[in-house]
Amino acid sequence: MKDDNRPIGIFDSGVGGLTTAKEIQRLLPKENLIYFGDSKHLPYGDKSKEVIIEYSTQITRFLLSKNCKAIVIACNTATANALQEVRKLASEKNVRVYDVISPVAEKVAFTFNQNVGVIATKSTISSHIYKKYIRKHNKHIAVHELATPLLVPVIEEGFTNHQISEVILKTYLNNKKLSNIDSLILGCTHYPIILNEVKNFYQNKIQVIDSPLIVASHIQQDLEKRKILSNSSNSTYEFYVSDLTPTFSKLAKKFFGAKIHLKVENIF
Repeated sequence: MKDDNRPIGIFDSGVGGLTTAKEIQRLLPKENLIYFGDSKHLPYGDKSKEVIIEYSTQITRFLLSKNCKAIVIACNTATANALQEVRKLASEKNVRVYDVISPVAEKVAFTFNQNVGVIATKSTISSHIYKKYIRKHNKHIAVHELATPLLVPVIEEGFTNHQISEVILKTYLNNKKLSNIDSLILGCTHYPIILNEVKNFYQNKIQVIDSPLIVASHIQQDLEKRKILSNSSNSTYEFYVSDLTPTFSKLAKKFFGAKIHLKVENIF
């Protein structure tokens, strides 16, 4: 197997993609990672498709300029709106693109139960991408979708495990659209940050799906298959943001590690 120590590029609208980056780092500790959080434009969930494509392709160009061997769209909204455009750009450099929806949808279609709930941003829900992907693999599964737009700003502002997040979660999860579900997909990479709060609400009566683990496992298997795993003995992690805020810095360190150093990169 030939070693490939080029970095894996990962991007999201903000801090949420670090939940995926952390899981990739845990499963693939020898990989070098470059993360870009578009904190200047978050959240993506209320933006138009055209604008999301513009932001996503700009970030992709930046990651390609950093000689990434693969790019992970660690944002459900960007996946739902800009996946084809990102793939087209990356394919010109023969770079593999991974998203955070298709591995989860495939796993759910063959592993979990018959009434699946999805909570996500308005843009992701309006695209019906989870329903399409899941039912492509298993047409018998019922998919119940609910837009939960207040959760990203709550997480980005640090109001987790707080009265504010508790009230908002209760309001959303009590919605009649989710009344008969037996499993729940957290359809935004920010949402694993409130995973325990969601589990507490359901008191472990439904399966809350661990998307970052599924995505990282898929990436690991694919890199192994393509024989482009790194064998770096001293992995490096670079973190870029389009706008540096104290809240972002605090959350980034909380969800990736104390040694994280954020650099501002003005690519727009």
